[in-house]
Amino acid sequence: MIRKLKIEDIEQVEELGNRLSPNFSKTNNLKEMENNKLIKILVYEAEGSIKGFLMYTELEETVDIGDIIVKEEERNKGIASCLMDYMLSDIKESVKLLTLEVRKSNTPAIQLYKKFGFEVVYIRKKYYLDGEDAYLMGRRLRG
Repeated sequence: MIRKLKIEDIEQVEELGNRLSPNFSKTNNLKEMENNKLIKILVYEAEGSIKGFLMYTELEETVDIGDIIVKEEERNKGIASCLMDYMLSDIKESVKLLTLEVRKSNTPAIQLYKKFGFEVVYIRKKYYLDGEDAYLMGRRLRG
């Protein structure tokens, strides 16, 4: 089941986020984000636990995807695709552009985004703390 983040999900989402990035909890205050009308967090829940989540910022004409994280043992089961589909069906009709950054080395994520019509539009040199470059990817929806 995909649904919006609830306060009782925060601990599981933080734990999952920290698996991917040790600074996740330091850079993302989920309690504050939950009350921010621009930031949306979708969770994929099954069997009473959070298997993945998608976090994005929705402005009037742009959506920026911040994180899409799925538990390692749950990957390749379509969870990320389900989260993306849900987000696309839930965003405002005024949104014309979707953007995100992804590590150049993250081939599975890049393939997922390409499947959803994203294209590399720019390379952000040394974007990550370890010096790795990021692809800025985008997808036009309208206009």
